[in-house]
Amino acid sequence: MRLPTFGLVALVGCQSLFIWPDAAWSDQGNPPVDSQVLEELADPSLGTFVRIVIDANPRYRAAQAALEASKSNASAAGRPLYNPALEADYENAVDQTWQVGIGQTLDWNGKREARSMVATSDRNAMEAQLLATKRVLAVELLSGLTQYQTGVQRENLASERVQVMQDFADLAQRRFEAGDLNQVEADLANLALLDAKIQRATAATELAEAKQAVRNIAQNSTPDQWPLIDPKPPLIPTFNDPQAIVLALPEVQVAQRRVDTANAFAELRDRERRPDPTVQVRGGMEADSTLVGVNLSIPLYIRNSYKFEVTAALAERDQAQQLADDLLRRAYSRYLSATERYQVSRNAWQDWKQTGEFSLQRQGDLLRRLWEAGEISTTDFLVQVRQTLDTQESALELELAMWNACFEWLAASGQVDKWLGQGGAL
Repeated sequence: MRLPTFGLVALVGCQSLFIWPDAAWSDQGNPPVDSQVLEELADPSLGTFVRIVIDANPRYRAAQAALEASKSNASAAGRPLYNPALEADYENAVDQTWQVGIGQTLDWNGKREARSMVATSDRNAMEAQLLATKRVLAVELLSGLTQYQTGVQRENLASERVQVMQDFADLAQRRFEAGDLNQVEADLANLALLDAKIQRATAATELAEAKQAVRNIAQNSTPDQWPLIDPKPPLIPTFNDPQAIVLALPEVQVAQRRVDTANAFAELRDRERRPDPTVQVRGGMEADSTLVGVNLSIPLYIRNSYKFEVTAALAERDQAQQLADDLLRRAYSRYLSATERYQVSRNAWQDWKQTGEFSLQRQGDLLRRLWEAGEISTTDFLVQVRQTLDTQESALELELAMWNACFEWLAASGQVDKWLGQGGAL
């Protein structure tokens, strides 16, 4: 019985159809993808750090162990299914009788081949799962590093806010004592200082959480060993065949390998319904006579035909098929959405770097000069300085959102390894 492989899968939000060709999922290689080169690559030290951390990560080592186990299972499944049986019989009655026989059950229906197909499909799934685990760990580590890097900048900004508000509060107190400032404005200055200290404490807490996010992956490293993320995010290349990009994702391949495994298992169940004969050859002596015998036995699957095991295996195959179809749809949708989000956030970040950052610095310098010259009131200065600092805070949030969108796009398009300059290592 030959069971059907992947059929036609309709993609949500895409009018074209994906076809799962058998050749695309053969053991000879992955689905073909566009040969694209990212223009901006990460610093080599970042790729080295990611590789070293992942190699030592328990989650990755567990995936390696699972792969080794699947390889051993594949080797075991390729061995003969039945071993020969040796029998000996001796009887001392009126005449002495002895017999020696050897029997062998024959794999008449290819059960060994079917078992090997199941184990091979499972091994292929473990290979794809290992690659998926490495890429997930890489994205988690990169996200943690970016969160930590932004957290350091946010904490520095919070400290700068406290210093500015401390200077302002001290000046307000002196003017209040001199009678140049009323009680309301003096209290407002103190409240601004208190708010700045609260924001600094919040920033410190978020920085500690960012450190934990990195340490969850890189347990044996310290912050001074963590590389910085290059401030130049990669451009999005134009892929001629985005469907092939999605098909090549390791998580999608894992799902397909699971379907292959379920398909092979259903074939095995079907072959297990067919009985295998056992042949036995005997030889011996009875008194002065030579005994030679041949015995053939075949199990009769009458009371139990094992048809429900096949039905269950087919249902499990259909379940794996539907889950794989769903994963493919979601992977393609993720790719489209990640591309859109990253493009928007990257454009906004580029605009900020080109105009906003310079304008903000210029605004801060201007406010400081006006305040020192007495051309604006302390209240106006406070409002505008806080607005300036809040804009800097928003810029940091934009940078973090842009990098998170970048890593999401790298994961959704399978470009993590290329960006890190590690070929197919991740």
